Amino acid sequence: MQPLKGQTALVAGATRGAGRGIACMLGAAGATVYCTGRSVRGQPATGNRPETIEETAELVAAHGGVGIAVQVDHTLEAQVKALCERIQAEQGRLDILVNDIWGGDELTEWGQPFWTLSIPQGLLMQQRGLHTHIITSRYAVPLMLAQRRGLIIEITDGDTPAYRGNLFYDLVKSAVIRLAYAMAEELRPYNITALALTPGFLRSEAMLDLFDVTEANWQAGAQRDPHFIASETPFYVGRAVAALAADPEVERKSGGVFSSWGLAAEYGFTDKDGSQPDWGQYATTHGLR
Repeated sequence: MQPLKGQTALVAGATRGAGRGIACMLGAAGATVYCTGRSVRGQPATGNRPETIEETAELVAAHGGVGIAVQVDHTLEAQVKALCERIQAEQGRLDILVNDIWGGDELTEWGQPFWTLSIPQGLLMQQRGLHTHIITSRYAVPLMLAQRRGLIIEITDGDTPAYRGNLFYDLVKSAVIRLAYAMAEELRPYNITALALTPGFLRSEAMLDLFDVTEANWQAGAQRDPHFIASETPFYVGRAVAALAADPEVERKSGGVFSSWGLAAEYGFTDKDGSQPDWGQYATTHGLR
């Protein structure tokens, strides 16, 4: 079954990690997915990471959807405007917007008090991880207004007010939750839903590399960090997004913040291996939040 057949999605920040998993699972549900990011073949934009938006689009197709790769720097208003004009011209509609643009890993100075942090790095993180979401929503939402329906999902980190360990990082991840709430308030008359969503301990490509494991033997990573045993693949949060998009009563969730594990319990989906990781329960049990 492909409940999203005929629907158009934009996953902004689909090169790797949660964005890639979300794009793939929207494809599996039948959607046409525009996969945006800065990294294209021959032009990596995030250090030496090898992932590209073309690969993501191909994976979307392999999962049963239509993947369309578009190189976009979401900090540049003109490029975002052109992207949305292209979607309107090619599809005539936009049903789902997922804001997963980040680019802040290399800028986060963990373990440092805020009065020692680099101001330029911190402000660049706000630009990449928050301003991009605002710009993209500004130009994408008008594509939803005419049909008076749509779903906007802000990808964040954490579903509680707990401090996230770095001032600038905390500001970005908290602000996109508030952004979802603010957009929800203004979009209620148009039947457009906006909400925030967090994955748990994400077993992204970068994390697999960091722990020197692959998806085939990922459990070995728990030898370096025992909490890694509670991690989840990017497909888990991807299935959460697909479930939300297929829910005819999703507007009841507008303005809220949700988690991959909470939605798995509600909608009944699993991770790639058939398990249902529950990072919230694990983190609470082990004093991590």
